[in-house]
Amino acid sequence: MQINVTTEGVGNGTYTVREMSAARQELARFWWLWLIVGIAWIVGALVILQFDAASVATVGIIVGVMFSVASAQQFVLAAVADRLRWLWAIFGVLFGVSAIICFIHPEDTFAALADILGFVFVCVGVWWTIRAFLLKATESTWWLELISGVLMLAMAFWTSGQFFIEKAYMLLVFAGIWALMHGILDIVGAFRIRNLRNVL
Repeated sequence: MQINVTTEGVGNGTYTVREMSAARQELARFWWLWLIVGIAWIVGALVILQFDAASVATVGIIVGVMFSVASAQQFVLAAVADRLRWLWAIFGVLFGVSAIICFIHPEDTFAALADILGFVFVCVGVWWTIRAFLLKATESTWWLELISGVLMLAMAFWTSGQFFIEKAYMLLVFAGIWALMHGILDIVGAFRIRNLRNVL
C-alpha cells in the first residue's frame, strides 16, 4: 500500500505506510526534548515574574535566543533556496550579530525593548490579527487569535503614552506570560509526540 504525500515547498513524494510509521516512531523517541525545553521556558517565566535584576537579564537572553533561532532559519533558507541565497545569508549574519549583542548586554537589550514597547506590541498585534484570518478556514478557534490581536493593538496604543518605568514593568509581565504559555504548549506537545509511537 502506498500513500501520495505533497509537501509544501519540497515537491511530491510517495511513502509507504511502513515508512511513515517508522518516521513517527523516530520522532516519538525525542519527545523528551520538547519536555525539557518546555520546563526551561517555565523556569524562565518564573524568573522573569520575580521582577528583579535577574528578570531584566533573562528577557535580554530570551530575545538573544529568538535572534539565534531566526539566524539559523535564515542560513537554512540560504542553503536550500534556488536564488537570492546571499540575501538570506545577510539576514542570517545580521540576526546572528544581534543575538551576540543580546547575550553580551542583556540589560541594554531589555531597556531598548521597553523604550519601543508600543511599536513591538503593534507588530505582534498586527501579526496575530493576520494569522487569525489565515487560520479561519482550518481552525475553529481562530477568533481567539483575532481577539488577542485586537487586545494587543489596544495595549500598544495605551503603552505608547506611558513612562519608561511603566513600559518596563509591562514588558516583564508580557515576557513572563509569553514564556509561561510557550512552556506549557511545549510540554503538552511533548506528550502528544510521545503518543505517536502508539499510532500505526
